[in-house]
Amino acid sequence: MPHKSIHFAGNKELTSLGRALREARKGSGLSQETLALNAEVERSYLGAIERGEVNVTLMVLARICAELRVKPSELMGRAGL
Repeated sequence: MPHKSIHFAGNKELTSLGRALREARKGSGLSQETLALNAEVERSYLGAIERGEVNVTLMVLARICAELRVKPSELMGRAGL
């Protein structure tokens, strides 16, 4: 898992994306553990993404979105990005 960075702490874009991701996950009825397993990411990393603590890569975001059956652009739109 990538290390949390003080450079991203409190970043509004990452926080908004994480919030949108959490809402989409919960709306799909998935636990963090299930989504992480299906998207092939560590559960703790998924949690860090949802909290806006890490700058998620496009490829990881694409895998997560595929499991949620939502386009990355739609998720980013929900985040106001």
